[in-house]
Amino acid sequence: MQFLNGITLLLVYQLVGEVVVRLLDVPIPGPVLGMVMLFVTLAIRGATPEPVAQASNALLSHLSLLFVPAGVGMMAHFDRIAAEWLPITLALLISTLVTMAATALIMQFTTRWLVGHREREGQDHG
Repeated sequence: MQFLNGITLLLVYQLVGEVVVRLLDVPIPGPVLGMVMLFVTLAIRGATPEPVAQASNALLSHLSLLFVPAGVGMMAHFDRIAAEWLPITLALLISTLVTMAATALIMQFTTRWLVGHREREGQDHG
């Protein structure tokens, strides 16, 4: 029963995200907005309710099944992918490099900020 309560809560957040996106004409997918709202809710609560944890763990244990539609889509559109392999490859490579650079810069900034924050706390108490 807890699984059903958890999956219902996850689907309600997805539905609310969809409704908000359609009402406010926000340019992001409804499920993404619903996930952000769920994250904010869980961060405010400070803990994950047991039904949500059970439903999440059950979904994550079958995560590999969610890649089947993507694989089928690639096979269905193989001719187009083969015809446009160069732009696809370049887009993947460039976006990967940009993501890696952004991650490194954010990590560097965060590390410096945390070290500076800890040093200031040490000076205040010392």
